[in-house]
Amino acid sequence: MKHTFLLAPGSLTTLTGGYEYDRRMVGGLRDRGWRVSVRELDESFPHPTAAALEHAARTLAAIPDDTTVLIDGLALGAMPAEAAREARRLRLVAIVHHPLAEETGLDSGVAASLAASERVALAHVRLVIVTSEATARTLKKYGVDRDRIAVVEPGTDRAPVANGSIGSFVHLLCVATLVPRKGHETLVSALAVIKRLDWRLNCVGSLTRDPPTVDRVRTLLRTSGIEDRVRLAGEVEGAPLAEYYDSGDVFVLPTFYEGYGMAVANALARGLPVISTRTGAIPELVRVESPAPAGILIPPGDPQELAAALKKVIENPAVREQYAQGARSVRNTLPTWEDAAGKLASVIQ
Repeated sequence: MKHTFLLAPGSLTTLTGGYEYDRRMVGGLRDRGWRVSVRELDESFPHPTAAALEHAARTLAAIPDDTTVLIDGLALGAMPAEAAREARRLRLVAIVHHPLAEETGLDSGVAASLAASERVALAHVRLVIVTSEATARTLKKYGVDRDRIAVVEPGTDRAPVANGSIGSFVHLLCVATLVPRKGHETLVSALAVIKRLDWRLNCVGSLTRDPPTVDRVRTLLRTSGIEDRVRLAGEVEGAPLAEYYDSGDVFVLPTFYEGYGMAVANALARGLPVISTRTGAIPELVRVESPAPAGILIPPGDPQELAAALKKVIENPAVREQYAQGARSVRNTLPTWEDAAGKLASVIQ
């Protein structure tokens, strides 16, 4: 097998779904005997400095001709000129978790600039890897024909069914970096509506990537009078993260946009009922159209709808158990990381 490269901005150990996808795919390919080298670009992407673009250009130029180069979309979309320069010499493959312009909270001018840049960059790759059919459909407006797109869904680790909480309070769990797109402010506003109910919330996710969002969430918690019932735990991984899942009763993710929804899949792997939004692959994961759905999905950005959904599962243990049964029926059907890496190997080979 020829040498393959993966280019990603910043450290591949970063605790987000996109970086985990890249990291686990590299490991999976290596397990199959592939020689894969990782090149970490500057962390300023997708808003790179001039020095970051120069470094990216040098990194690509140093890769031998006719080599397959996987480039994470967080970087690729912001380096159209570099992609154009190397497109004939290298086999460029994009990994698009979601288009850059779809990030929540962007200035309209910035979003338009990112969309234009990514459209040009994607025109110069041989193949685009996406994590869901929803993202494949979104890329139509970027001029990417369906025959240049391969859907490779993320894997999910097998895990034991959660034991749930002990005591009278329903434990809610949200696992997501505190950035505007994940909807934490919507969640706090919804919880303020139902603050008389018996619940507690653990929020697991970085508190350092977007300090203004964290400040707004803390202020909203304080002014809503529920700050003593919500724990902002920060980044957690490994056994401590598993403990949060194990003690949870309901998983909630009021995200505005997802390419796939890895945190939702991880919750389903533990048999947790899900309250989330209709975006990305989440409707398919939660199976809301089936006779035994694994939870409730609402429109993004609607605290009243979210409050009603949470009230339903908090007040009714039988309803909560019904959705938990739906989640347990999903958990063993989710693709593993071995499945995902095998599919990736097939489509890029």
